[in-house]
Amino acid sequence: MDAMFAMLDRIMPEIVTWRRMLHQQPEVSHQEHKTAAFIANTLRSFGFIEVTEGVGRYKDGPGAVIGLLRGGAPGPTVALRADIDALPLPDEKTVEYRSQVEGTMHACGHDGHTANLLGVAKVFIEHRHALRGNVKFIFQHAEETYPGGAKMLVDAGVLDDVDVIYGIHLWSLFPTGEVHCAAGEIMATAEEFEIDIVGRGGHAAQPHNSVDALLVGAQTVLNLQTIVSRNIDPIESCVVTIGVIEAGENFNIIADRCKIKGTVRTFIEPVRALAERRVREIAEQTAALYGATAHVDYKGGFSSVVNDEYESLRCLRVSADLFGKPRTRKLKPIMAGEDFAFYLEQKPGCFMFVGAGNEAKQCHYDHHNRKFDFDEDALPTAGRLLIGMVLDYMREHA
Repeated sequence: MDAMFAMLDRIMPEIVTWRRMLHQQPEVSHQEHKTAAFIANTLRSFGFIEVTEGVGRYKDGPGAVIGLLRGGAPGPTVALRADIDALPLPDEKTVEYRSQVEGTMHACGHDGHTANLLGVAKVFIEHRHALRGNVKFIFQHAEETYPGGAKMLVDAGVLDDVDVIYGIHLWSLFPTGEVHCAAGEIMATAEEFEIDIVGRGGHAAQPHNSVDALLVGAQTVLNLQTIVSRNIDPIESCVVTIGVIEAGENFNIIADRCKIKGTVRTFIEPVRALAERRVREIAEQTAALYGATAHVDYKGGFSSVVNDEYESLRCLRVSADLFGKPRTRKLKPIMAGEDFAFYLEQKPGCFMFVGAGNEAKQCHYDHHNRKFDFDEDALPTAGRLLIGMVLDYMREHA
């Protein structure tokens, strides 16, 4: 393990270079063509023979890139996953590696996940004879859009020969170098909905002759906030957030249509079902109150991320051994969603968080923020953690 960590340290400048290149050339879900090609070519340059492209692809998207490394002795197959897609968001940082693609940026750390996993792949192939089993590297597309690339890969059979799977999320809201993990439900079910409100347009000076869809939409947004405050048991966790409201064409025209887009985050099925029912009821009844109509398209979403108990304990133990107990923390559940949930429904494993927040470096903005960045000093921790998890599992199961 020491030799592997020493190599990881030596190639860290290369890992940072990969990360910054990916950050400058982001691609959104199902459009990660250049990213996927770079990953596949880089793996082959390391000496990987078994590299598969286009796995789980959707329409004309590139799909995922899978690299399989066979170790020097028989043993289990451990899967490691990194997500590769970016977000349709303009980059407002003032750094030299700022996104060069207008309206698109890596605002969630996926560029770091990809670069980190490439670094781990390079370390492992140089030490493959010391591996007692195989490592499957999953560079997954489309994590940011439902149903998510993970489900597509599960449906394609990517996990059929896998014994356990691990993933890491660099997290700007935790201090750099900390490791957070816990058993059970650690990330929420994430569902989305759209509400289309139809009123009757007219002149701004004659509101009595119209049905103002914008007004109905505004009232609907306010009413939806009562779901958490007045319908959900205060002991349970639920978030209802409206991200988009679109209506109107000009200052003197009463809008005839209004579109609302939002998300619901929960952990348990009864709360999820109640929240869905209330979204529908509130939208339809609020619209009816003003003489409008509302159509609710309540879409599915990612399931809760449920970490395997034994593998989560492994993470906490490995982290404490590598970094010390003060840097190893029990994770509090996070209301964000992740399609890593689909993997954990099929195989044991765990999703781990590595702190990458540093206010002095302007790396403290929340994920999906236009100024998001992460502290690259977190990359050695992320790489060591994945290496440590793989070797520990192989020692136990070889």
